[in-house]
Amino acid sequence: MFKFLKPKPDNFLKLICEQAALTLRGMENLKTYMSDRSAQAAEAIKKTEGDADEVRRILICELNRTFITPIDREDIFGLSRTIDDMVDYAYSTVSEMETLRVKPTPHMQRIASLLFEAASEIHLATQRLMDHPSVASEHAQRAKALENRVEAVYREALADLFSGPEDIAHVVKMLKTREVYRHLSNAADRGDEAANVIADIVVKMI
Repeated sequence: MFKFLKPKPDNFLKLICEQAALTLRGMENLKTYMSDRSAQAAEAIKKTEGDADEVRRILICELNRTFITPIDREDIFGLSRTIDDMVDYAYSTVSEMETLRVKPTPHMQRIASLLFEAASEIHLATQRLMDHPSVASEHAQRAKALENRVEAVYREALADLFSGPEDIAHVVKMLKTREVYRHLSNAADRGDEAANVIADIVVKMI
């Protein structure tokens, strides 16, 4: 009974950090894919997404087995979900590009680079969360700022994409490319949500 009640701070923190590290790796692979569209990078993203799902399953299992948690269980679950969603969208972006045969654009390359930076800030935030919460909050704020930059590039990309369609083939290409931009924007949104959860955790800790 006492084992069931005992908090497992190291376990939860370790798993959250592991998820954030996998998301960072996924964004690095996405950045690589956008530069050379290599099959190796696409396969690496797929593997990373699968590994990240497995870590999340373990975390949820631990959460269900633990009565008292060091952080609110809703926050643990929410942070895990949003971090996992980021790498899910990296994978879905590449899947869409492969299926629809969409080539990377300069806008996609810029967004992928910003997503990598945001994932790095989220990763650092999770590492600092327990021992240095105020530093974790600073990293979360930087991640939010990067999301704003992604949205600016996203709007610029759409404006360029929909300027002057020439024929039906061009319209089809526009619609396919817009889907890819949407996945990238969703990845940024999830990073913003992860940063918000981290900020909420810090407020409760201080």
